[in-house]
Amino acid sequence: MMNTIDYTLNELMVVAASRELQDDDLIFIGVGTAGRAFTMACGIPIAAARLAQETHAPNLSIYWNNLLSPDLQQIPPRLTQHYLTTWPTASQLHNCSDKNDMLSRGMFDVSFDSAPQIDRFGNLNITAIGDYRKPTRRLIGCLAQTDHFAYVRRPLILTDLKKRTFVEKVDFVTSVGHLEGGTSRTDAGLRPGGPSRVITDKAIFGFHDETKEMQILSIHAGVTLDEVLAEMSFTPLVPDEVPVTEAPSAEELQLIREIIDPRGILLVA
Repeated sequence: MMNTIDYTLNELMVVAASRELQDDDLIFIGVGTAGRAFTMACGIPIAAARLAQETHAPNLSIYWNNLLSPDLQQIPPRLTQHYLTTWPTASQLHNCSDKNDMLSRGMFDVSFDSAPQIDRFGNLNITAIGDYRKPTRRLIGCLAQTDHFAYVRRPLILTDLKKRTFVEKVDFVTSVGHLEGGTSRTDAGLRPGGPSRVITDKAIFGFHDETKEMQILSIHAGVTLDEVLAEMSFTPLVPDEVPVTEAPSAEELQLIREIIDPRGILLVA
């Protein structure tokens, strides 16, 4: 039976991310600037976490912007400094050392990450485009993303599918995903892990259990395989039959629109 429920790509990404979250997870959500960067880094992750709490993971908690377990039933009307400092929360951590200590001790189950470059093994680059010593473009830098990929159990990558983003090999490895595939990550002395999913506006990807190559898990309704491959500078593993991404349910959409983000401050771009 054909799905007749209308939804936006942002709503689809929220639902897809939410379904990757588990009860009792502690989730790290980073910061974003504005526009699409904010939606990817903060808006979709916060909405996904709240949706998971409302559906299948009531004991899920998040750490965001120095806030540990903010009450997602009371998301502020505006994410300004005043509202952030008065948002009901379990604790406000006042410096990065608290967060870094939690990361290094492996306390986080999931982190949400994005980058201008990602390669077939899930390595990320947010440092520089081109030669590191003479880059054509200097990027934001590593922040804590290096630690996310080193210590978090199941990092999730959120990004739009673009050929300049999905590259054969990143220009600089800011964050080690599955390195060069196979057992190369653990051979290099890193903990088992690496990114588990890449959720985009056209398709969802995972990584092969043995080779660790990126593989297509599903393609969104209305998008063709050729359209997905045209936006990638490498060819991922493709199953014989590519599933269509499961659409949001009417209940999930109602929660997003009426309970989670009725003012449209999380999914703005």
